[in-house]
Amino acid sequence: MSVTSTKNKDLDIHSKVEQLVRKLTLEEKFLLLSNHNEQSAFSSTPIGRLGIPSLEMTDGPLGVSWHSSNRRGTRFPATICLSATWDRNLSQLMGEAIGREAREAGKRLLLAPGVNIHRTPLNGRTFEYMSEDPYLTKEIAIPYVRGVQKQGVGACLKHFAANNQETNRRTSSSEIDERTLHEIYLRPFKEIVQEAEPWSIMGSYNKINGKYVYENTHLLRRVLMKEWGFDGFVLTDWDATEYMHDAAICIKSGLSLEMPRPHCYRLELLRASFEKGEFTESMLDDVVGRFLRIFFLTGILTPKENSDDKRGDSTQHPSLARRIAEEGLVLLKNDRMLLPLRLQKTRRIALLGPNLDVKFGRPQYGGSSAVVPPYEITPLQGIRERSEGNIDLVNDASNADIAVIFAGLNHDKGKDSESEDRESFDLPQDQAELIKKTAQDNADTIVILISGSPIGMEDWLREVPTVLEAWYPGMEGGRAIANVLFGDVNPSGKLPITFPRRLRDSPAHSGKGNRTYPGDENLKVHYEEGINVGYRFFDTMSIEPNFPFGFGMSYTSFEYQKLRVDKKRIKSMKDHLVVSIDITNSGPVNGSEVIQVYASQNQSEVQRPLRELVGFEKIMLRPRQTSSLSVTVQAKDLAYYDGEKHRWRLAAGEVELHVGSSSRCDFLSETIVCYED
Repeated sequence: MSVTSTKNKDLDIHSKVEQLVRKLTLEEKFLLLSNHNEQSAFSSTPIGRLGIPSLEMTDGPLGVSWHSSNRRGTRFPATICLSATWDRNLSQLMGEAIGREAREAGKRLLLAPGVNIHRTPLNGRTFEYMSEDPYLTKEIAIPYVRGVQKQGVGACLKHFAANNQETNRRTSSSEIDERTLHEIYLRPFKEIVQEAEPWSIMGSYNKINGKYVYENTHLLRRVLMKEWGFDGFVLTDWDATEYMHDAAICIKSGLSLEMPRPHCYRLELLRASFEKGEFTESMLDDVVGRFLRIFFLTGILTPKENSDDKRGDSTQHPSLARRIAEEGLVLLKNDRMLLPLRLQKTRRIALLGPNLDVKFGRPQYGGSSAVVPPYEITPLQGIRERSEGNIDLVNDASNADIAVIFAGLNHDKGKDSESEDRESFDLPQDQAELIKKTAQDNADTIVILISGSPIGMEDWLREVPTVLEAWYPGMEGGRAIANVLFGDVNPSGKLPITFPRRLRDSPAHSGKGNRTYPGDENLKVHYEEGINVGYRFFDTMSIEPNFPFGFGMSYTSFEYQKLRVDKKRIKSMKDHLVVSIDITNSGPVNGSEVIQVYASQNQSEVQRPLRELVGFEKIMLRPRQTSSLSVTVQAKDLAYYDGEKHRWRLAAGEVELHVGSSSRCDFLSETIVCYED
């Protein structure tokens, strides 16, 4: 569709929304602001007189959830696994698939994706979010949103904003300076809003600098809607307004829908506030109109114009889930090239550990992201299938060629789960002891972690030759793991989050007391690390992690040569340049590599990170193949947020561009010059 026709369509929808709003009575407008159906927590209030149905919603982001749809669906890998693929195309395909299944379930709003930044590895929902880095987050989320909405289903970006822990999530306040808020925590939302145009945004539970987002006219009205140009609607997280009773401030801020029941939008509060003149009908019309827009975008009110439902074959979704799991698995350690396993040399494998035969697809297991699939292949099943009876699978490590331990976390409370943060950074003690004992019994011990967040390994890492991070790999996870173990798939995943050696090395845990995490006695969480989140903090403080951001090994090797840039001067925020590199697969098997571009501007007038990600691309190469790969770097991604002038700025001076395979490696570098915009 051309730009002109897209604009015409937007104007047509705007006109239809205005006409519909004019037909509504005041009482009907009030009813649309919340769900008044006690039988369903995922439906808006219909207006039968005008033929306005309920907007049916479903939780995400791993697939269509059981508790909001009452049906089984494809359980995709956790979103952190999707990010570990560093593959924009796979993200779009996953968005399309989930959008397709949501539509088949009669749902027209997917409450996903979650794009909150990984600030602490203890966050119970780390597995649902994408990265500690705002650039990687938005680059993976943009195609996901486009994929969902391509199916006529609205994507709901969440949780807006600075929602980085589950502890005291309904009452805590994220105390954060303006630059850090915009440069780290709001940046993914801004970029996704402006590039993918999500049809809705879900607010967060927490306060930001003492104020809930639903009463923050500056953040919603001025920043989100006016400065960023967001023309969708804002809805609450479930019961997020339970401590609020001011209907007028919510309407003035731009809150369109309160779920799953009214609190500040109770009818008696709305009537009383309106009669007092605390808000006008034009203000009310704006929030109602923003909400009604999605009824036209999804085709709910224009069925004849959207009758073509030939949107793809959902029977292919399990194979897509397996592919994402395969490409998201990260090989962290592989001493003596223990992997891949070779059938001709391996006769007996000991399979151990609590996550060997666990199925994670259970109703509400882990929280709102839970998906119940039609089947789920555990690691035990996957290895049994792949070995085809040619290998003896035993549980005695001392009498086996190889020992494989499936350790990690699960979705129980206190692990990787909504509503509560993790109780510990380390593995449960019994798992750590199992790893150490097994390593004593068998020198060829492989640890496969099934988890959704970094895990402490100091107690056992040196004792095992091989470690693989499998995340929560979804319904085809067992097959994906088996394919990587036996070399049918060469791992290419890269970490979207730093794996610290110790919890205190993490930025949210480096200060004294509880000011930074989980908060002080006044429930204030002080973001004292500022912009130095994730690898930025480790680099600035010269702290060595277990595994750095962007790291991931392969069964082959790659050589980087001949770095070039197509221009040496950047003159405005609208400018861009192209970085090119020759890369060779110097190893024996096919393999994919993620080329990462980082920028440094150490002579800036304000503090800048030692390095920050500004570009990446993924390429597959045959053995001995050399290819030239180009990565586009946008000038806006070299900018910083000026907290005094309240805007993004391109700082004048030299910028070094570093190209490599992780945030800490032997880089090839080139210097360019930026001119202040």
